[in-house]
Amino acid sequence: MSSEEYRNENNGAKELLQLVSRFEEMVSSNKHYFFDSEEYEAIIDYYFEKNNLKKSQQSIEYAIGQYPFSTVFLLRKAQIFAATNQSQKALEILSYVESMEPCNAELFMTKGAIYSQMGLTDQAIENYKKAAENTEDIDEAYLAIAFEFENNSKFDDAIYYLKKAIEENPDNEAALYELAFCFELNGQSAESVKYYTNFIDKYPYTSTAWFNLGVAYNRLGLFEKAIDAYDFAIAIEPAFSSAYFNKANSLANLNRFDEAIEVYKETLKFEEPEATTFYYIGECYEKKEDFEHALVYYNKAIGLNAQFADAWLGIGIVLDAQDRTNEGIHYVKKAVELEKENADYWYIYGELQQKMRFYEDAELSFKKVIKLDPDNAEIWLDYANLLFEQEDKNGSLEILAEGIKYHPQNAELQYRIAACLMSIGQKQEALSFLQNALKLNYDIHNELFDYLPQLKENTSITDLIESYKK
Repeated sequence: MSSEEYRNENNGAKELLQLVSRFEEMVSSNKHYFFDSEEYEAIIDYYFEKNNLKKSQQSIEYAIGQYPFSTVFLLRKAQIFAATNQSQKALEILSYVESMEPCNAELFMTKGAIYSQMGLTDQAIENYKKAAENTEDIDEAYLAIAFEFENNSKFDDAIYYLKKAIEENPDNEAALYELAFCFELNGQSAESVKYYTNFIDKYPYTSTAWFNLGVAYNRLGLFEKAIDAYDFAIAIEPAFSSAYFNKANSLANLNRFDEAIEVYKETLKFEEPEATTFYYIGECYEKKEDFEHALVYYNKAIGLNAQFADAWLGIGIVLDAQDRTNEGIHYVKKAVELEKENADYWYIYGELQQKMRFYEDAELSFKKVIKLDPDNAEIWLDYANLLFEQEDKNGSLEILAEGIKYHPQNAELQYRIAACLMSIGQKQEALSFLQNALKLNYDIHNELFDYLPQLKENTSITDLIESYKK
C-alpha cells in the first residue's frame, strides 16, 4: 500500500466514524439531521459489520423514514428480520420489493438465503438461479447454489455449479477452495488433480489452484508432487502460510523430519502461532527420537490450547519412551479425559497401565477400546494376552472367541486361540483352530511358537503345520 493509499484509507475511516457519531448524536438528542442515501448506506453497513443488529435496525428505520421507496433500505430491513429469525416478515418485505423491482438480483439472493435458512432447498436454489439471470456477479449466485447442494450431500451437483462459478470468475477463491473440498468429500482426488492441472494451464499464477493441486496430490500419497505444487503456491504468494504448513505435512509423510520442522517454523513468520503447528513440530522431533525437543513443542501446543488432547497424549508417549512411564501415564490420562470416546487414547492408556502392572485398570481400558472400536483386531489380541499373563486362560479364550466373531478371517486370532487351547489341554479344538489359521495365512504360523515356544516340541502341531507347507 502506498503512503497516499494509506492516507486515503485512514481519512475514509475517520469520515465514517464522524458520520456514525453524527447519526448517534441525532438519535440521542431526538433531532432530525439530513443524511443522503449513500451516507445512510454507510452507517447501516458499519453497524452490520459490527454485528450490532439493534443499531442496524434503528438506522434502517431512520433511512426508510427519509427514503420510503428505497429498495436498498427495504432489503436491509428484510435482512435484519432474517438475521433475527423473523423469516415471514422478511419474505413479506421482499415480495413488496419484487413488485417494484422484479429484476433485483440482491432481492433474489436474499430470498434464497432465507429459504436456505428455513431448510427449503428447492426454493432457495430457484431464487439463486433468478439472481444469476439478473446480475453481473453470476459466480456468487452459482456459489450459493453449490452450497445448497453441498449441504444436502449432492456433491456431483455442487461440483457442477462450482465449476460454472469458476468459469464465470477464475479469481473466485471461495469457489476454488470449495471445489477442492467437494472433490475430497466425493472421493475424487484424481479428478481434482486433473481439474486443477487443466486450470493451471490456463491460469498459471493462481496460488490457490496450486495449493489445491498440492492437497489432491497429498491425499493420493504423491507427496513429492504435492511439495512441488506447494512450492509453486509459495513462489506466487510468499506469505501463503497454509501452503508452508501443508508442505511440511508432506515432508513429514516422507520422513524428512528436519526439513518438515524448518517449514513448519516458516508458517510462524506469516501467522500467529497455533497449537497445531507446535504439535506437529513436536511430533517430528518425537519421530526423530529427539525427545527433549518434542516435549518442548508439545508443551508449547498446550500453552496455546490447554484442551489439545493430542499434545497431552504426545507428552505421555514421549515420557514413556524415556522410561518415565510413571509420569507419562498422567498425561495420557488427561488426554483420555479430554476425549473420552477416542479408542486410540484408551488403547495407549491401557498399555501404559499394563506396563505399570495396574492390571485391573488396564482391563477396563481395553474393554473401553472394544466398546468404541471392536473392528480393531489388535485389541482382542492384546486384551487376551493381558488375561493370559495373569493366568486367566479361560478369560483369554473368551476374548479370543469373541474377537473371532468380529474378525473371522484374521489368522493371528486363530493361531492365538489354538495356542491358548493347547495350554489348557484342549488339543482337538486347538488343532481345529490351527487348521483354520493355516488355511487363512500359513506364512505367519511362527507366531504360534512366539506365543508358546514349547509347542515346537509337539508333533501333532508340527505335523499339521508341515502338511500345509507349500
